[in-house]
Amino acid sequence: MIKADKLALLVNMPAAMLTMGIQQAGYKKDKFTRAKFLGMTNANLFCYTATYIENNEEQECKVFVKYDPTADKVLVDY
Repeated sequence: MIKADKLALLVNMPAAMLTMGIQQAGYKKDKFTRAKFLGMTNANLFCYTATYIENNEEQECKVFVKYDPTADKVLVDY
């Protein structure tokens, strides 16, 4: 079960938190400037749109957050 306080965090993750998660996933140079929660996928992943700067232009991508309540662990990936 995902408790209410954890759910509130998972749907309101700031760009800095997603950056930390994506860097822990191995994308060491990636950095997000903005993030917005879009919804849940059919695979129960939390889906965000994230903004980053590349060649002095803003770009967007989707970032997926997986939460394992048994281990209380969050994984971030593309």
